[in-house]
Amino acid sequence: MRLLTYHDDQGVHIGALRDQQVTALDGVAADMLSLIDAGDAGMAAVRAAVAAATAWQPLAGLTLLAPIPRPRQNVVCVGLNYVAHSVESDRARGREHKLPSVPIFFTKAVTAVAAPWGEFMLDPHVTQQLDYEAELAFVIGRGGKNISRTDALDHVFGYMAANDISARDLQARHQQYFKGKSLDGSCPLGPWIVTADEIPDPSRLSVRLRVNGHPRQESSVSALIFDIPTLIESLSLGMTLEPGTIVCTGTPAGVGMGMTPPQFLQAGDVVETEIEAIGSLHTRIVAG
Repeated sequence: MRLLTYHDDQGVHIGALRDQQVTALDGVAADMLSLIDAGDAGMAAVRAAVAAATAWQPLAGLTLLAPIPRPRQNVVCVGLNYVAHSVESDRARGREHKLPSVPIFFTKAVTAVAAPWGEFMLDPHVTQQLDYEAELAFVIGRGGKNISRTDALDHVFGYMAANDISARDLQARHQQYFKGKSLDGSCPLGPWIVTADEIPDPSRLSVRLRVNGHPRQESSVSALIFDIPTLIESLSLGMTLEPGTIVCTGTPAGVGMGMTPPQFLQAGDVVETEIEAIGSLHTRIVAG
């Protein structure tokens, strides 16, 4: 099932996508978080609503929002979770390379969440080193604490594409991730959530990113240093993961910072982030 949040003449709705057509799920839940909270009963209601639906709209005529436009908490991210990206990051910063021994977690502010097909306003007074990071994201469905890696995937509601847009100069200036990762609109998500039953093995998915049509990043989720079960086990240790929590799993090599010379995003650039079996994000960088 592909579940999305969209805007039309009647307002904001959640819906189900099938064959490039969307049916509203207004009678099932008020929003995506409410649907996730409803658990198995909520998904049973979705399946019944889709089976009975007679009113469908073309996807092309709708304005998509992030599937969860306003998360309850910051988006959780994982740093340096691909070997080659870890290498290029240390090289770009002139550091001796050392692989992380445990997952590196940080967060992006809820105000960073953005629509899957939209614009990012680049203000040169804020950053002159804007970068991209293609990532697979997952959404927690069944909450929990101290979750074992054996049971971890049972807690996943579904998967999305993500672009962890990053201001590298702010990262360096503030000597931590949060500020440089949390600019408004710097976390395009979507274009929809593909429910976990359709992706039994997320490690088989490919991750790609293009800038103005030119390939920059390409890898497989199987190359993660810390796979999704490990991330859930580590993150939930002593810490409750609530339904609706969004986790971005890390980016592969090929970021602009790691190129020689570095190639940062400029106004007019179009960034396409693609996750196999899920879909693509399209973000235009505009002067602001």
